[in-house]
Amino acid sequence: MNYELKNLPERTTKPRQYGFTMAMDKGLSTREAEDFASICADHVDIVKLGWATSFVTPNLKDKLKVYKEAGLPVYFGGTLFEAFVIRNQFDDYRRLLDKFDMSFAEVSDGSIDLDHDKKCDYIVKLSEQVTVLSEVGSKDADKIIPPYMWIELMQKELDAGAWKVIGEAREGGNVGLFRSTGEVRSGLVQEILTKIPFEKIIWEAPQKAQQVWFIKLLGANVNLGNIAPDEIIPLETIRLGLRGDTFLHFLGIEKKTSHTAPPFEVD
Repeated sequence: MNYELKNLPERTTKPRQYGFTMAMDKGLSTREAEDFASICADHVDIVKLGWATSFVTPNLKDKLKVYKEAGLPVYFGGTLFEAFVIRNQFDDYRRLLDKFDMSFAEVSDGSIDLDHDKKCDYIVKLSEQVTVLSEVGSKDADKIIPPYMWIELMQKELDAGAWKVIGEAREGGNVGLFRSTGEVRSGLVQEILTKIPFEKIIWEAPQKAQQVWFIKLLGANVNLGNIAPDEIIPLETIRLGLRGDTFLHFLGIEKKTSHTAPPFEVD
């Protein structure tokens, strides 16, 4: 950090198991990736190349080299996995991971109907090759999965070999864990947390209000994903209580409601 401030929440350090930030690259150029890495590498744990953008992104190998030199692991979005699977090209997908020297892969079924036992079989097979992140939840806003099923799916995928499970929200933050308005399905999240350890979950939370909600619920070291490159630094300030949304949260200070009293008081 550039200077000293006291009474900040303690952040985990890389490589870490929680306090994890996953950035979403939706097609940055190599130059943009260089700029992004130069500013944000200390605050990012992994970069996802969103959905199948890697198929059409020019100079992909050059960009991957930039991330590798910055110490940032990269993986292809789960939709690319689904694109290969639905075309019966799973073996081609495995060769693709080797071709681009990937050490992580995402297994998802947000866009396709995939038998869950088969999904877990893919996790088992890929976990022999790479570290697997599995995503739970549908990209279809009309498909509502009850909490007990989220828990069951997450646990089975962890048991199959997934390193962490990802709670689906898409890049817009308006499906899966969230209502179409972007509001958190708080009862769902709370119920999931009764059974699945918080450090095993990456919550996709692209919107600032969603990030604030999870940080207030689970602290500065909650795992968050689908963060836009230009939101990495702002997110870190939210984690540290250095943005208005969490400014008082980590200090144990609340706003007074009385207009005749000082504006703040200590709990």
